[in-house]
Amino acid sequence: MIEKTSADLNNFRQRMDKIDDEIVRLFEQRMDVSGEIAQFKRINNLPVHNPEREQQKIQELSGNVKKGREADISALYTLLFKLSRAEQERIIKEEQD
Repeated sequence: MIEKTSADLNNFRQRMDKIDDEIVRLFEQRMDVSGEIAQFKRINNLPVHNPEREQQKIQELSGNVKKGREADISALYTLLFKLSRAEQERIIKEEQD
C-alpha cells in the first residue's frame, strides 16, 4: 500500500476546489438559461413543470456515468430540476406582478 502525505491530501483538496469552482460557474449558467426558459414559457403560456422531460433527461444522463453512479446522477438532477422550477416560478411571478 502506498502511503500518502498531508501534501497529497492538500493536492487532492486543491483539485476538488477547482472542480467545485467550475460546478458553481456552470450552475450559475444553468440558472441563467432557466430564467430564459421561464420567459419563453410565460410568453407561450406553458407550464413550468414538465415531468416527462425531466424523467427523459435523468434516464439519458444516468446512461453517461460509471456503473453504480446512476442513482447519484438521478438525485443530483432531481435537485437541479427542483431548483430550476423554483427559479422559473419566481421569475414568472415577478413578471406578472
